[in-house]
Amino acid sequence: MDDDDGESDVTVEEETVPESAEVRESPPDPEGKGGDGPLGTSQESSEEFTDAKHESLFSLETNFLEEESGGTCSLNASQDPFLQHVNKELKEKEIQAVATNSKTTHQLKWPILGQLVFSSKFQKLETFKPSKDIDLKSLHLQKPLESTWTKTNSQFVSGSPKSSSPFTPLQKELFLIMNSYRDLFYPERTALKNGEEIRHVYCLHVINHVLKANAQVLGNNSRRRSQKLGVGDDDDFRDQGLTRPKVLIVVPFREAALRVVQLFISLLEGDSKKKIIVSNKKRFKGEYGSDPEERPPNLKRPEDYEAVFVGNIDDHFRIGVAILQRSIRLYAPFYSSDILIASPLGLRTIIGGEGEKKRDFDFLSSIELLIIDQADIYLMQNWEHVLHLMNHMNLLPLDSHGVDFSRVRMWSLNNWSKYYRQTLLFGALQDAQINSVFNKYCVNLQGQVAVRNVPMTGSISHVLVQLPHVFQRMEAENLASVIDDRFNFFVNKILPQYRDAVMSHTLIYIPSYFDFVRLRNYFKKEELNFTHICEYTPKSGVSRARHFFLQGEKQFLLLTERFHFYKRYTIKGIRNLIFYELPTYPHLYSEVCNMLRATSRGEEATWTCTVLYSKYDAQRLAAVVGVERAAQMLQSHKNVHLFVTGER
Repeated sequence: MDDDDGESDVTVEEETVPESAEVRESPPDPEGKGGDGPLGTSQESSEEFTDAKHESLFSLETNFLEEESGGTCSLNASQDPFLQHVNKELKEKEIQAVATNSKTTHQLKWPILGQLVFSSKFQKLETFKPSKDIDLKSLHLQKPLESTWTKTNSQFVSGSPKSSSPFTPLQKELFLIMNSYRDLFYPERTALKNGEEIRHVYCLHVINHVLKANAQVLGNNSRRRSQKLGVGDDDDFRDQGLTRPKVLIVVPFREAALRVVQLFISLLEGDSKKKIIVSNKKRFKGEYGSDPEERPPNLKRPEDYEAVFVGNIDDHFRIGVAILQRSIRLYAPFYSSDILIASPLGLRTIIGGEGEKKRDFDFLSSIELLIIDQADIYLMQNWEHVLHLMNHMNLLPLDSHGVDFSRVRMWSLNNWSKYYRQTLLFGALQDAQINSVFNKYCVNLQGQVAVRNVPMTGSISHVLVQLPHVFQRMEAENLASVIDDRFNFFVNKILPQYRDAVMSHTLIYIPSYFDFVRLRNYFKKEELNFTHICEYTPKSGVSRARHFFLQGEKQFLLLTERFHFYKRYTIKGIRNLIFYELPTYPHLYSEVCNMLRATSRGEEATWTCTVLYSKYDAQRLAAVVGVERAAQMLQSHKNVHLFVTGER
């Protein structure tokens, strides 16, 4: 096949898709050997590396606060949002009321973020507007962040005319919400546009949180030493959780973990002459970095693809990071770490499943800050892992892990940690599954903030070919039956129109792998002339299928969304297009439609495009056709709607 997008492809297939998808089909092996991918860096069985040398250096029990680094900023500590949050004491009756309380919500419009929905299950709902000017001192940043942040973030603010603020307008609004310890859902994070800007600001929040939490523990160690208190002598020093890890950052690829750690180093180091100590840095660069020469040079892929699949895209990893004043310990054992950085698959293989002998999730018991970045990519990896993680967050640990119970906060002992956990969820989509995680698992006592802007124009406006788009609405009784209803509607109403040999060159785009398997089996049973490509198809099979489809030897081609997401091949020879369901990513709709241009031999007038949708696809429909048209199409008495694109 043509070289530009044929054989010499980036080897995502071998590393990324099957690894995350294997687990979808069968539970992972308990030893976690699934990571022995081609990169050879994820051997996460018994020989998984952890740093044993620096245990005492980074221990919170045996270290004390150095005088120079003490103290937060000069402002009154009682106004520090961190202290206000962790020192807030809930009452038993407030916790009981949460189960019965309905959510109170309030909408606000912010200058940059747009439409925000504040909500809370606790008694009073407080909302706020962003202040015009932001003074770094008022943010209660721990030393040295006030000075290092300006330098670390300078690449984003130096270009703007009013660059007196150390934040970009977007960062300012996001940080105000983060620093208020509310849960946040931001569904407009894209790798091309604002991904790095957002990564910078959440890393600032993470380091600020960890430095404050550790300073509190070390300060209390010093005070206890000066008062010569033994273990359990005093109740005034409750300053920690049941286990040490406080922050969990979930990212999809090793490259993202590398960038997060580099930001941590930059935020602790700034431009000071004194380099900070980073243990195991060389090893980390080797395992999480990538060789730029590995990528074949002649690949032409869309910009968004290049931005997402950059660097080391292995998706099976987990690493502990400990921070003590101005030093960082990489590969810290989980129970000696402050911050855990992991992929959903890396967490799934250690959390394990019911009945597995070797499993551990105590390290999730005292997470105070959970960040799930690039949530939309987990829809393309394996969403089950995210749900599995959420179901194991903030449970009481099964083992004491050597904790001094006299130092544990009462709300942690009461098993109320989930009401104090702040969750920050970033993705590129308003998606029902991501929404559901935010609504179901985020119960922070400070409340939730979700950004809810509606798409005015849909991605159909980016279709450049002249093409009639026929949207067919199918009726579905309820959400549970929609999968069967779609299949029956397709088999009985849509497919008969395409069985005629005149309708050759028909591509059927299928977002769900399970729907794909069902259709493939049906096509085999009916002995239809078809070929298929999914994320598990070997390279030779892909080339053969593309060739047969282009030549017209096979009438139908079944294509899965995940194959397209990971490969982005241009499929040549399409004349008729069927979207079995609307794509997860709206821009893939226009991208697939524009593939018809790849081989136009004067038959443009006969091209067709058919899309199936139901009332449960409202969000995806709005993203393709725009919110106003979507509303009309869902309420209309007519079941068929026609759009024509590309008319001159």
